[in-house]
Amino acid sequence: MSAHAVEIAPLRKTPLNDLHLRLGARMVPFAGYSMPVQYPAGLLKEHLHTRAAAGLFDVSHMGQIALRADDVAEAARALEALVPADILGLKPGRQRYGLLTDAAGGILDDLMVAHLGDRLVLVVNAANKAADLAHLRANLPDSIAVEELPRALLALQGPGAEAALARLAPEVAAMRFMDARTAAILAAECLVTRSGYTGEDGFEISLPEDAAEPIAAALLADPAVLPVGLGARDSLRLEAGLCLHGADIDTTTSPVEAGLGWAISPARRRGGARPGGFPGAERILAEMEAGTERRRVGLLADGRAPVRAGAALFAEGGETAVGHVTSGGFGPSLGTPVAMGYLPAALAEPGTRVLAEVRGQRLALTVAPLPFVPAGFKRG
Repeated sequence: MSAHAVEIAPLRKTPLNDLHLRLGARMVPFAGYSMPVQYPAGLLKEHLHTRAAAGLFDVSHMGQIALRADDVAEAARALEALVPADILGLKPGRQRYGLLTDAAGGILDDLMVAHLGDRLVLVVNAANKAADLAHLRANLPDSIAVEELPRALLALQGPGAEAALARLAPEVAAMRFMDARTAAILAAECLVTRSGYTGEDGFEISLPEDAAEPIAAALLADPAVLPVGLGARDSLRLEAGLCLHGADIDTTTSPVEAGLGWAISPARRRGGARPGGFPGAERILAEMEAGTERRRVGLLADGRAPVRAGAALFAEGGETAVGHVTSGGFGPSLGTPVAMGYLPAALAEPGTRVLAEVRGQRLALTVAPLPFVPAGFKRG
């Protein structure tokens, strides 16, 4: 091996790797893992089946982190120094979306925070989990134990998800959107949240690694449940207008630019019970009041050609790029290409016409409200 050779780490495998292979999945590298991008049914069918019935996703590559302290309120208060959400006000058995911000008001990661009574459980993005763990350990007081949880994670999504999971754990039927609870599934202690990344009703199930395959197999035995890969996961979240960290949001985007101002809890805003006190608060809270120069928008293509991430955006008649696409592809539920990107506030209103540069050609797009597909969450 030469002095300049780079040693490539072998891909990690989730506890469901053997099941993916038996199901005929096409495996691809993703965030250091070997992950299924699609199964023999194909991306289009997997996507539409999730919208109509239920899809089962292996998301065990995501990071799961427990925060423990003598008093869970101490952990909540400490986490609020890193996240502009109301964690102290999060009730036991509930979950909240949050953002890890940096001193410049950018987004280090987006995450879920669940209150389990005696601890907080965080779910963070796979590509960021090592950095997030280091960030939490470096910035939370020593009295807060930060523990990475070696557990698998399944997502069961779609209008048929409740019936499919309730066959194994009847108590989940009473849960509503963003509820979190423990439940025994096939005798394994699981943490179940009513949430997901598709815009549909559904559940995320954290479970012991050795229980992952039996529980996945039991769910897939239901004719309403189809295994779904990363390809359809991406098209589903894009139609739902949900951000992907590293694409639509990162350290160069603020929560307000990204249309995530709703994730800044009222208690943490100016005039709230605990205003500021998180990284980048000065910029973020100023933008909450004054607005931003650019905004994340939805984009619908006039033609059939997809507009991909990285494409430059132009005003009609303009020669200088004024924005760019951050996510794009075909929207199977709509039968047309969809995209998200950033545009100046003056061009960000729905109905505005803009152009994207694709392979040297200018393609017409219309700014559209997000989400492209209405959410199906069970709130009541």
